[in-house]
Amino acid sequence: MLCNKIFKELNKNSHDRLSFDCGEEELNYFIKNHAAKHMKAGISRTMVLPAKDILANQKHLICSFFTVSPNTISRETLPVNHAKKLPLYPVPVFLIAQLAVHKECHGYGLGKITLIKALEYLWKANAYLPAYAVIVDCLNESSQSFYTKYGFEKLCDHNQKIRMYIPIKTLDTLFS
Repeated sequence: MLCNKIFKELNKNSHDRLSFDCGEEELNYFIKNHAAKHMKAGISRTMVLPAKDILANQKHLICSFFTVSPNTISRETLPVNHAKKLPLYPVPVFLIAQLAVHKECHGYGLGKITLIKALEYLWKANAYLPAYAVIVDCLNESSQSFYTKYGFEKLCDHNQKIRMYIPIKTLDTLFS
């Protein structure tokens, strides 16, 4: 599957959500059933990397996607050296709520590219709406290993998942 080079906001009229399969049922279910609804409700934004070819239904397959939203964390969940610099009320962060690559695109580094695009997107948003960090809740050990490889650190256990974070200051060094 040949993918475009530019991520676009999910559009259910031009992106084929129903054929997306990354091998993780929770992520497949989200893109098929919740991503567009959450965007319409104004609680998250889903960006997709569409395939170049158009299907018989006149839509593009989705090669990969990421979903982001604003969130907060308690400063007590952060390491002491980070927490002591922050206020006592909830700390604003960005959440990478979902990130997935279609099974047909596995093995080509598209996960890394999608993560970099998500982080760059949030880094740019930070100029308008500041946040302390980017967080992610890992589905399994494989996803935890993936995020660790790119500088995320364990924050806490959250809803039976490992929550990880990377400070926005780290993104400043990557993208500025």
